[in-house]
Amino acid sequence: MTETHKHFEGKDVAEHLKAAREKGARATAEVHGTETPGHISAGADSAKETAIFLLGMWILMSAFGIEASKALWILGLFSAGWFLWKVGRSSLLGWARLERLHRLIEQEQWEIEHHRAQEKEELTAMYRQKGLTGKLLDQVIEVLMADDNRLLRVMLEEELGLTLESYEHPLKQAIGAGIGVIAAIVGAAIGYFFGGFFGTALLLALVFSTATLVASKLEGNQLIKSLVWNLSVGILAIGSIYYIAKWMNHVFL
Repeated sequence: MTETHKHFEGKDVAEHLKAAREKGARATAEVHGTETPGHISAGADSAKETAIFLLGMWILMSAFGIEASKALWILGLFSAGWFLWKVGRSSLLGWARLERLHRLIEQEQWEIEHHRAQEKEELTAMYRQKGLTGKLLDQVIEVLMADDNRLLRVMLEEELGLTLESYEHPLKQAIGAGIGVIAAIVGAAIGYFFGGFFGTALLLALVFSTATLVASKLEGNQLIKSLVWNLSVGILAIGSIYYIAKWMNHVFL
């Protein structure tokens, strides 16, 4: 078996490039998405999840007759733990994604050092697909092959489909998640101060809707459609909690 055949794992160059792109996409996928900036997506998700969490907990405690003063203490304690969880989880997801990216960089650097002929063949195929031919193609390939750092960057971006500038620091994503949680908690507190349960529900719905619209706008989705679907799912979740709590309260208490 030739070195080229081993390097391409039995595939031709086009199939190898397709597999490499899929590998890059898997390695850089994240729970918050890749089109919207990670910290904004993390903040929007955290705000929506916290709003559902707080409203659902309030409904449960009301259904089981827990006094408002005790309910506020319970929600406050849970919110503190929830904040730490969301911030920590978002940070860990970001670090895991960066580790996958670093492994790809190290693997590609190793291939450049040990399989230069195969890397040149891949590079030639990629730029031929872009429309370069003849002497111009040869000149471009020779220039790129002459600088390992430039070659590494080109192979990461062209072969694996990575855009290195788009990867945020995990702590930035964690800060975004923390801000989302705080926004929902502050909204719930203000709502309760001015309007009790209904004020809380109204402000949390506002936080939920705002987070949905911001994320949808940045993702280029239809705003009204996204808002309607997100609110529908949220109402279904809260409604399920409410009716199940009422049923359990009637049956067991």
